Amino acid sequence: MNKFIAVAGNIGVGKSTLVRMLCAEMGWEPFYEPVAENPYLADFYQNMSAWAFHSQVFFLTHRLRAHFNLMQHASSVVQDRSVYEDAEIFAENLFRQGNMIERDYKTYRELYETTAQFLPPPDLVIYLRASVPTLIHRINSRGRDYERKISPEYLQNLNDLYESWIENFTLCPVLAIPADDLDYVAHPGHLRLIVSKVDKKLSGKEEVVFEAEEVARAAED
Repeated sequence: MNKFIAVAGNIGVGKSTLVRMLCAEMGWEPFYEPVAENPYLADFYQNMSAWAFHSQVFFLTHRLRAHFNLMQHASSVVQDRSVYEDAEIFAENLFRQGNMIERDYKTYRELYETTAQFLPPPDLVIYLRASVPTLIHRINSRGRDYERKISPEYLQNLNDLYESWIENFTLCPVLAIPADDLDYVAHPGHLRLIVSKVDKKLSGKEEVVFEAEEVARAAED
């Protein structure tokens, strides 16, 4: 039976890399965010409060369509970032920062909640959890100039929203990965450990955790 996994996590945490490596290891198909030119983006950066609603609705529409299409996919897939994060993290953050007025935010939430209830959830959400220093280190390592302007405070705000969201997320099982401790790029053993935990979670095991001892052992493999 085909499976659908969504990989969630903050900017720079390593979602795309994990999606690629998991799919190579498991023989599944990766799904990355499709390149879609947001016609509101230039206006949004000029005046965030005026165009935040339009921009977020555009992104939400694309992510909802992608989620629906993945549920019909002919093979097992792993998705880079979920539809839930658009609303629960990024739109919420825009609202909290005062870049989306309350009227627009309420309309956006109603649209999201109404449409999302018709979407079957993934079989599993993998949440990559990392501290701000780890995020900054990885952002600097990949060398994208536009990301270097992201402040530690912004990343911490997103981390707080991620933690609140994942704590209350009940639509499907969640596997939280301690990304501060696991370097699946440098250590093949860490990737194999993650794959084994994913298999356990998909098989229905309720509690799956990463013990410090097994993480240390996996780094030596």
